[in-house]
Amino acid sequence: MCVLRKIPFLLLFFLPFSLWAKGVEIVLQSGASITGEVLKKSSEHWVIDLGFTVLQVPSKECVEVKEVNSGKLIGSKAGDHLYRTDPKLKNRPLGDLVSELGECVVMIRTPIGLGSGFLIHSDGYVITNDHVVAGERQVSITQFRLAKGELIKENYDNVRIVATGGNVDLALLKIEGHSNKVFPTVPLGSSQEVRQGERVFAIGSPLGLERSVSEGIVSLRNRIIQDRLHIQTTAEISPGNSGGPLFNYRGQVVGVNNMKVVSTGAEGLGFSIPVRALKTFLENRDAFAFDPRNPNAGYRYLPPPK
Repeated sequence: MCVLRKIPFLLLFFLPFSLWAKGVEIVLQSGASITGEVLKKSSEHWVIDLGFTVLQVPSKECVEVKEVNSGKLIGSKAGDHLYRTDPKLKNRPLGDLVSELGECVVMIRTPIGLGSGFLIHSDGYVITNDHVVAGERQVSITQFRLAKGELIKENYDNVRIVATGGNVDLALLKIEGHSNKVFPTVPLGSSQEVRQGERVFAIGSPLGLERSVSEGIVSLRNRIIQDRLHIQTTAEISPGNSGGPLFNYRGQVVGVNNMKVVSTGAEGLGFSIPVRALKTFLENRDAFAFDPRNPNAGYRYLPPPK
């Protein structure tokens, strides 16, 4: 048994603000809707150009935000927990899901390794494994987007570690300095709805091969490994997949990939942290707040001379 370690070398995708913000529809808690062009987005409000006036809409009043032309959801009410759910989603073909969700999965780099992660909030909050960033202070994120048939990499070097929990092997990161951008996000599913034999798939950067997709089934929904509850899956999980999402065919995250069995003759034994544990981590993230003064929080000390 081994935890997927960082390897010396994650997948994220966003559309430039000026490209997608030509027209959005905001559904308010009152049931009314507003259609216009987004001029600015922050964690507190949306600034919408209605054509004849500019309107500032509090984010807490917005239930969801959709692109006018495609109907694609680009924002929804996440509340204080930073994540969103969408129980109305239906099963869809794998190719369609990968095309839509791939832009929300990121590659994470540190000075000595890499891993995977995924966006959960439009302000740039990212989930990964604790062991991907443990002992590091310099973290960068790479996002991949398609523009005019070309793949473009967007790198973010200003990344803040918000919370880490070694006991749960989860970490929350924040992309800083891009308050005007609205990042695409993935919805979180329900651990209670995960079923043995259900088809699932993973997106990540195994061995640094970004944008890789692997498919499998849920072998067991509640396996105890290293005193933690895991989802056992046959979806291929390799070093570099650490921190990446395990999706169901409704496009919901049901687990966070973090380990596999490495043994002669062992195949298809991957493990993911259930989404229930991720929700608990996010809802109580103040208990896991990152302390930069901790001597184990990324500072490296040279050995004394002999």
